Amino acid sequence: MSDKSDLFDKIFNEAAKVLQDFINAGFSNLAVAGDIMTQAIKNGNKIISCGNGGSMSDAMHFAEELTGKFREERKGIPAIAISDPSYLTCTANDYGYDKVFSRFVETMGQPGDVLLAISTSGNSPNIINAALSAKEKGIKVVALTGKNGGKLKDIADIEIRVPHDGYSDRIQEVHIKIIHALIQYIEENI
Repeated sequence: MSDKSDLFDKIFNEAAKVLQDFINAGFSNLAVAGDIMTQAIKNGNKIISCGNGGSMSDAMHFAEELTGKFREERKGIPAIAISDPSYLTCTANDYGYDKVFSRFVETMGQPGDVLLAISTSGNSPNIINAALSAKEKGIKVVALTGKNGGKLKDIADIEIRVPHDGYSDRIQEVHIKIIHALIQYIEENI
């Protein structure tokens, strides 16, 4: 019985440490990202989000909480996750998986929009390509990363990094807290 308890103790203590390390790093980049997103919405623009695997689920969750409702009743906030399976498979078939997000940004993005690019390593080629396409179109890039930020840290206008070198699930656990914090910040400042 104690072996099972020891495993859970290890899991939750590691998760708490990763979160505490993020908290200790401070929230200045989080506030800047929130301001960038809020200003885009106030200017009549939208937020586009993207990620792979669990990060795609986070990108979808971010967009649906903004277009729907997070905590308080309010008008919908324009946001869309690049997540339509028919679009993704069509584009991957025609252009390769590395272009699935950048093609969407090229097509649907407008100057003044914001791209929320989520990559726990910061090195996912399709996320990097999306960020590069966004920059070409005058779209600000907010990056959620982990580890050392990867290549994405140098492309983004603002990077929010979870400083953890271990498995991605720990980084994703903090990413969802960051996403909820950004949504609440946007709601309170619109």
